[in-house]
Amino acid sequence: MQATVSFAQDGWKLSTTKNDIRVYTRPVANSKIKAIKVECSLPVRPSQLVYVIMDIDHGSEWVYHGKDARILKRVSPSELYYYSEVIVPWPCENREYVAHIMVNQNPKTKVVTVDAPCILGMVPARKNIVRITHSVGKWIINPTENGAIKVSYELEVDPAGSVPAWLVNLFATQGPMETFEGLKVQLKKKDYKDVKLPFIVD
Repeated sequence: MQATVSFAQDGWKLSTTKNDIRVYTRPVANSKIKAIKVECSLPVRPSQLVYVIMDIDHGSEWVYHGKDARILKRVSPSELYYYSEVIVPWPCENREYVAHIMVNQNPKTKVVTVDAPCILGMVPARKNIVRITHSVGKWIINPTENGAIKVSYELEVDPAGSVPAWLVNLFATQGPMETFEGLKVQLKKKDYKDVKLPFIVD
C-alpha cells in the first residue's frame, strides 16, 4: 500500500537534466533514500522499449552498475520473474533482488505500464551480498503521434544495510542518468529495430 500511496503524491523536484533526460527526486516517508523519476522522449515504438526491458539477459549492457541478471520464471510473454545483482562501490557490499515484471496496455489510450516490484523468496540470499526487500519500479510509456514515445520511470527503493550519503546521491542522480543514456544506445541496436510483441499494439 505504501508504494501505491507514494506514487499518487506530487512533490517531485528536478535534480538534473541532460540530453532531454530529466531526473527528479522526492522524499519518501520514514526513509533517508529519495524516490526518483526519470522522464524522456524516445524515437521508438512501445514494443521496442518493452522488449529491451524484458530482455533480462542483456540488461547489464545498459542498466547502471548491473552485474548479473537472469530470468527465474517466465509466466507469459508479458510477465516474468528475474534475479539481478547490482555492483556497489567499496566499502559497501553488492545488492541483489528478485523482481516481478508485469506489462499491461490500456486498450483505449494505448498507454503501456510496466510494473516491476521486488519480491521475497524464489532464490536463497547469497553470502556477502545484501538482499533488497523493498523496491517498487514502474514504467509508463505513452505513444505519441510521430511514432515516438514519452517515457516516465519511477523507482522507490530501500537499499538495506548501511549506505553512506555519497553513495545514496550517486545512485539517485548519476545512476538514472547513465541508465537512460545506456538505454538510448541499447535501443539503437539492430536486435531491437523490427521487434513486435503480440501483447502490445504500437
